[in-house]
Amino acid sequence: MNMTRPLAAIVGRELKRLLRQRGRLLSSMARPLIWLLVIGGGFGSMLSQFGREGYQQFLVPGVLCMVLLFGALLSALSLVYDKESGVMRMLIVAPFSRTWIILARTFSGSLVGLAHALLLLAVLALLGFIHWPFNVGLLALGMIATALLSASLGMLIAVFSKTLENFAVIMNFFIFPVFFLSGALYPIDHLPQALRVITWVNPFSYGVDLLKHAFPPPEGNEVFATDFTVGLDVAMLALWIAVALMTACARFSRPRMMERFAARLSASRRS
Repeated sequence: MNMTRPLAAIVGRELKRLLRQRGRLLSSMARPLIWLLVIGGGFGSMLSQFGREGYQQFLVPGVLCMVLLFGALLSALSLVYDKESGVMRMLIVAPFSRTWIILARTFSGSLVGLAHALLLLAVLALLGFIHWPFNVGLLALGMIATALLSASLGMLIAVFSKTLENFAVIMNFFIFPVFFLSGALYPIDHLPQALRVITWVNPFSYGVDLLKHAFPPPEGNEVFATDFTVGLDVAMLALWIAVALMTACARFSRPRMMERFAARLSASRRS
């Protein structure tokens, strides 16, 4: 069977939902701009007294990754909603592999995250936070890889979540430690050893660091330099994306899980 049509249908449905929720797209700019302008401005002025210029520039990769994380991860919420509303049952009985459902949702979630990041990138350019020269290739690679990672992790959480409330609890428990312990707000080398080990395990750290390579720090200010090599960033991102997707696909394809979907839907209709 040609998989182009079902893939396009699933992706198109998610993108139409994004276009209908333009307020969500615009409001997603508030959080990173608060971090950059308010918190970045305050800490930047304090650090400048000690000769550490460029803290707000250091935050640019972090806030870009922030919108990628929130945008792509939250798009997985639709998978849980479809399980509760019964839409998922129609997809399950369709004549194509359930793996394609996860892959299509991951791809559409990545596009949603990239849409948020591109809008923020345009806003940052207008505000004067994007300075030439920067590495366009690494910027594109970092944004795409981080969007795929965030969407994959979102799918992994969604397939284990039985209700919208359950997804929200897990997401809030997961999303903030992942962001704060990623090197997005401060250099990893200056963290205590225990926290440094956590950042090494955190997959999001490598997406943030890859974007740091795209925006070199101010000359002579090595404190805001990158933490890993480009090769290590790409390898770890690819590894975590593969692990998250394989686990999500394996979980979603379990027959017992499909039976529970059908039983829950039938019970809700009877009630």
